[in-house]
Amino acid sequence: MSTEQHPDSEQQHDGAGAPDGPRPRRLTQAAAIAAIEGLALVGVGLYMLIIGLMGRPHQPRTAETGGVTMIVLGLIPLLAARGLFLRRRWSRGPALITQILALPVAWMFLTANGPAIPVGIAVAVAAVTGLVLLVNPATAQALGVRGAGGTDAP
Repeated sequence: MSTEQHPDSEQQHDGAGAPDGPRPRRLTQAAAIAAIEGLALVGVGLYMLIIGLMGRPHQPRTAETGGVTMIVLGLIPLLAARGLFLRRRWSRGPALITQILALPVAWMFLTANGPAIPVGIAVAVAAVTGLVLLVNPATAQALGVRGAGGTDAP
């Protein structure tokens, strides 16, 4: 049933299911983290693609394929970031998955030697911060996410 049929509803929703009103800062921050992660993936993908096309690696086809894959994977958090910024309920899932998948990547960098360790720290901080922001009840409420049993998330 729509919110027009329930005048006692605490929140008014737009046509896409997101509540009206000001966007919580946590939601904007989560969107920013997802966007930065997406841009980083696209950037790495473009670098790999260019290097592959220039023929510098020993296996250019592998670099090209990896570059295209990274670019496509980067689109997921970018779309999730846009959805979070526009307060679309569907965007929380892809954003959460992106943060969860970033944790093993961070671990890989952290267990490497040398200059990869600061990258691992940055990825870990972004992933954990993103997870905290996305599971926050205020974020769920801002996106109109309902809890178990169809109740509003606390």
